[in-house]
Amino acid sequence: MFDHSDYDAIRPYRDDEVQKIFHELAGEPDFLRLIGFLYPELSVKGFLKLLFSLNSIADFQEQVIAPYVQNIARLTADSLTIDGLEKLNKSTPYFYISNHRDIILDPAFLNILLISNSFDTTEIAIGDNLLIYPWIRHLVRLNKSFIVNRNVPVRQMFEVSQRLSDYIKHTMNDNGHSIWMAQREGRSKDANDRTHLAVLKMLNMSGDSNFIDNMKELNFLPVSISYEYDPCDFLKAREFLMKRDNPEFKKTSEDDLESMYTGLKGYKGRVHFHICEPIAHELSDLRDVGDRNQQVAGLAQLIDKHIHLNYRFYPGNYIAYDLLTGSDKFKDMYSQADKNKFHSYVENQLNKVPEKEKEYDFLLNSLIEMYSNPLINHYEAKGTPIM
Repeated sequence: MFDHSDYDAIRPYRDDEVQKIFHELAGEPDFLRLIGFLYPELSVKGFLKLLFSLNSIADFQEQVIAPYVQNIARLTADSLTIDGLEKLNKSTPYFYISNHRDIILDPAFLNILLISNSFDTTEIAIGDNLLIYPWIRHLVRLNKSFIVNRNVPVRQMFEVSQRLSDYIKHTMNDNGHSIWMAQREGRSKDANDRTHLAVLKMLNMSGDSNFIDNMKELNFLPVSISYEYDPCDFLKAREFLMKRDNPEFKKTSEDDLESMYTGLKGYKGRVHFHICEPIAHELSDLRDVGDRNQQVAGLAQLIDKHIHLNYRFYPGNYIAYDLLTGSDKFKDMYSQADKNKFHSYVENQLNKVPEKEKEYDFLLNSLIEMYSNPLINHYEAKGTPIM
């Protein structure tokens, strides 16, 4: 077990640290330039005056982060909705585990929805690959994010994973705070959402008992996130193309920044979060399932099933499936106007890809699969496969 001071490099900032960090940020030229981009209605002087008037993380989230995220939703989404919160106890910490569409907005949208329904916000797991400047690291830690160190030598990975696992347990059990973490490292590029076994194995490292009891203690709460349109879909399709032509292709920090910017500013249509039932009571069914590796796989499948069953679908999902399969199976689920809108959207997205002219079919198929896969997985989870 780690001493609590060992968490200092990864944990969110505390209330007693915010003023020191605000003054450090005020000396960062890149951060000051960001203010003009994020809050054009405020002068830098006015923004810093607001910042220096805040004395807690809650103040920062409610007066700085939430208004910006709400404005993003207003400008780029037709609606932002949530259901399932009535299943939750406001005094109980949960481990929110969800599919992952957008680098920044998945947990940001969830937290403003929680705030608007009088729930505490979650602590957010964020990979250090995104924290390419010190001021970004400061900013996310002010927003209740803790750091997942990914770029470490193999010989250090066990210690890093152990510390992360212990931190999560400490946060939930000792501090009573909820956690949000994606079901996998990085976003699902093709929307075929699957829980990575490595995530569950890491979480088990801090347990004092067997795998099932350790996972029950975490109080898993699957969350199903549905975007009508993914602003980064063309970037994801292009990444598939790059990897097809060069299996060693790796995204750069600039690529991650482009995805962050595109996700923030791009059109999303309707966005919906469904809070599934807590699944602790279902874990006992896995107790007699083979060895621990099989139990880990069984839990991953259970989380996936809840997420897949609770997507919200839009006309584009049904249109994409019919295009993918060359069928009219779901023709009653969309109109000609819906079809025209989706085709126009896809063409507009593909026009943003430099390689479009010579790789049109590959890129188009990649986009169509992205919008089809949630529907395919939903029907499989229901026990009535459609393919």
